[in-house]
Amino acid sequence: MSLLCSDPNGLQVAWVRTDATRPTGLEQLLDLERMVMRRGRPCGADLCSELLREGRQPSQTADIVVDFTAMPRDPKRAAQLYLRPLYNGAAGEDAALAAILGGDLPLIEIYDEISGAMMWSGQPSAETAEGLGGALDTVMARTVTLLKGVLDSGPRPATAAASVDRAGVRSPSAYVLRGVAEHLVRHIYRLCCYSPHWRIGWRYTDDAGIWSSGDLSGPGWRAVPSPGNRFYADPFPITWKGRTFAFFEDLDHRVGKGTISAIEFGHDGPVGEAIPVLEEPWHLSYPFLIAQDNDLWMIPESSVSGEVTLYKCVQFPNRWEKHATLLSGVEFADATIVQHDGLYYMFGATRDGSGGYSDTLSIYYANSLFGPWMPHAQRPVLVDRASARPAGHFVQRNGRLWRPVQDCTNGYGGALGLAEVEQLSPTTFAQTVRHTIKPGPRWPGRKLHTLNRCGRLELIDGTIIQPKIKALRLPDKLGDPAGAQSL
Repeated sequence: MSLLCSDPNGLQVAWVRTDATRPTGLEQLLDLERMVMRRGRPCGADLCSELLREGRQPSQTADIVVDFTAMPRDPKRAAQLYLRPLYNGAAGEDAALAAILGGDLPLIEIYDEISGAMMWSGQPSAETAEGLGGALDTVMARTVTLLKGVLDSGPRPATAAASVDRAGVRSPSAYVLRGVAEHLVRHIYRLCCYSPHWRIGWRYTDDAGIWSSGDLSGPGWRAVPSPGNRFYADPFPITWKGRTFAFFEDLDHRVGKGTISAIEFGHDGPVGEAIPVLEEPWHLSYPFLIAQDNDLWMIPESSVSGEVTLYKCVQFPNRWEKHATLLSGVEFADATIVQHDGLYYMFGATRDGSGGYSDTLSIYYANSLFGPWMPHAQRPVLVDRASARPAGHFVQRNGRLWRPVQDCTNGYGGALGLAEVEQLSPTTFAQTVRHTIKPGPRWPGRKLHTLNRCGRLELIDGTIIQPKIKALRLPDKLGDPAGAQSL
């Protein structure tokens, strides 16, 4: 409620009785999920006692009405906006439930019944959508994000409408039981294997690589060696003071917290072992690098701290000092900065405290790297699981601005998108994804979510199966795509 209205006295919650009934046994099925999958923790599908206490009869004098039901609008009710969330084109909680039971999270649209305009739309990512309760929680969380965006910043261009395959809709019991079974399978898998286990791929190429081809073709990819109980991800390369290093997230599976490490690259690839360069009490990843005024700066992903922090390199590559807090009080992941038309723009994935981690893009801008950073007029600019979250440095190609994006349609980091930024100013933003790149024979695995380049060195990452028992792991040569091809 506080997300929709900063003044609690200005918000009325009205409960409206409808003829619709929830599917038989739904509450018991959600209780089963709560016990098995969430160990008793609540979720957004639970009844909200606060709303029940504050519920009242509908007012005839509200300026803005948000109607979550499928009931017809009362024509006697005067309002400037009458907003109704739609789920795959239909209104009401049952429509959201039907989409979820059909096997996917729905396209969410915010429709104004006064003007007949579609105000905005978006599609949520599913990182937190475990089970039916988690999926409902995710959908409702992003519904609120879209509503708040409309109320704060006005209407936006809507995404093309989606359709739901009703023939594929399962019963709630089948959906929940399958979800519980998959949860148990994942639990067993994590007992046997490190999950997820990321690795970094590298190659030298004389052309523009992925940005030119739009795929993984070209010279073969090699995997950066890593200890078996650690994963490496989010690689950012840079040549500084005559030496080339790749900085990356280094996560020890036994600890579960990321730090930043670096490894040097020579003419033939990685040189020596990775060295630690930055650690904080909280998780760090995605070490975005930017050089300015003969200094090197890093903004690692640290969203759990609630801050976006700028570090200065005082001794390359392994000594960094905190220099400034660029943003605070915000969950802002994978900060990525680009200079464009005389301004600095900071892109990042934001979250309103619940829902997915990768579907909401927010932008800040400033006259200087050091701020002050101001929010873009559209807050947020995008809700789209396929193209919101950053995946590496911006690039300029033939006078056009591009950004790599994470395509989380099939799960976090499932694929990589190459998006052309067609509009970027303090008040406008538009992009079009031109290519989508997935793991395949040239880079085996299940995920691909970072792309960066420095000179001839091109870096990506992805996940593989990594058994905890060393004897069950593939030999290094077989686990290396280019190495396996040379056998």
